[in-house]
Amino acid sequence: MRNGMLVALLTAGVVGLTSAAASAATHQVGPSRTIKTLQGLPQLNPGDVIELDGDASYPAYSASRAGAAGNPITLRGVRVAGKRPVISGGANNTLAIEADHWVVEGVEITGGAARCFYHHADDVVLRDSYVHDCPKQGILGADSDSGSLLLEYVEVARAGGGTQDHQIYMATDDTRFPNAVFRMQFCWVHDGNGGNGVKSRAARNEIYYNWIEGSLYHELELIGADGQPEALVREDSDVVGNVLMKGGGHSSFYAVRAGGDGTGQSNGRFRFAYNTFIMAADSSGVFRLFDGIQSLQADNNVIWRVGGGAQVVVREVEASWVGGSTLITGANNWILTAGTGVPTGFTGSVRGANPMLVDVAGNDLRPATGSPLINAAAATTTAPAGAAIPNPLPLPLYMPSRAALAPGSAVPRPSVGAFDIGALEFGSGPPVMAPDGGVAPVVDGGRVVDSGVVLRDDAGNVIPAVDGGGVAGGGDDGGCGCQAGGKRGRLPAGAVTLGIIALLALMGSARSRKA
Repeated sequence: MRNGMLVALLTAGVVGLTSAAASAATHQVGPSRTIKTLQGLPQLNPGDVIELDGDASYPAYSASRAGAAGNPITLRGVRVAGKRPVISGGANNTLAIEADHWVVEGVEITGGAARCFYHHADDVVLRDSYVHDCPKQGILGADSDSGSLLLEYVEVARAGGGTQDHQIYMATDDTRFPNAVFRMQFCWVHDGNGGNGVKSRAARNEIYYNWIEGSLYHELELIGADGQPEALVREDSDVVGNVLMKGGGHSSFYAVRAGGDGTGQSNGRFRFAYNTFIMAADSSGVFRLFDGIQSLQADNNVIWRVGGGAQVVVREVEASWVGGSTLITGANNWILTAGTGVPTGFTGSVRGANPMLVDVAGNDLRPATGSPLINAAAATTTAPAGAAIPNPLPLPLYMPSRAALAPGSAVPRPSVGAFDIGALEFGSGPPVMAPDGGVAPVVDGGRVVDSGVVLRDDAGNVIPAVDGGGVAGGGDDGGCGCQAGGKRGRLPAGAVTLGIIALLALMGSARSRKA
């Protein structure tokens, strides 16, 4: 009887998803198609795919029809003569996603008067795209109604302006989506016109394997929500395997500001591991801690200022520590001998005059032969007592690139003896293997099929994968953050979910009989 129930539920799930897939449609849009513009699309349904022809320009568009969890609506640019489709202009937004469960890939977005890409929904993916020349915000997440966003293999350039507009400015709605995740990976952000490179007020930030440079203010600003009660969510950030380069002429600004900016406090936990910070000769410093913050953990980072000198590592005079006192740990960071503001919680620091990188002027930041970074990373690190960030990325499996990358083309970090300090590894070897429980992207045949965005329960604990294929969520189905699982397993996600429900029901029945 119990087996019959489970089979029936699984069958229902398969039939339901098969019916949904059968009703999904592919809509071809382009100058030579029946549908000429995105405005000419019929009513969209979950699972629909929009193929937008490249080597052509299209007016601004707002997506208002939702997909479904595990069955998103996909807007896919189709390259023609090697060129993406260009979506341009707009009195406010160029491309606005204002409905849940969307994937946008393979497009060029430019020129929106207020925002080039507007994230105003939950479970949204933007990948393999170029966002550029935006007079105000490049990519903006709304303070309300916005949940998880996965941003991967995206280039952002020449956006922002003044003091209020940024290349990337993310936020999530802590009331509606307290477990929302902003994950940014394999991206290149450069040549900002103003503001910060990446500013985020998201409930959780996961910043992995990006190259961020040329920002007017901070390369990264990770702060609290604006206009929402700060007690709703402690906003944490995990920053691993990135290059952050501060250009000259911005001597008042640090590479990172964390905690708050005077308008919203995160009261969060911040972890920086295996990053390479390259500061201009006139740069102020690296970490500026500001307003409400609980802890900082910094391990195995390169912190170098071109030309050497007394580079400030951490400024905390403006910090308001949640526990009432400084809570900082760090292991085996490379720091200039003359560096100042080195926290007492840093241990095993490697000090010197030059980290010996291959060619800083040429942006080749790999350790050179004989570099003190080689094999010098701490194998084990200690998180701040009682304030470890939940579910950190254990090890960097990829290296950032100063280029626009095609999906799946990220360079694996080679396993060559012990880990090197910083975002890039010396030498060549087989790829580093993820430890059990890791959340790094899963690669199959050189193509990322699972973007590694993990699922969490309301307490922030990781929900184990249930689809038989590694971490659930992300990748091809557009899953992001806390939504239903991915498509790597043998059964469709809906069938798996029904199976779990059935198993839980049977387990509950068995427990009640035993009681």
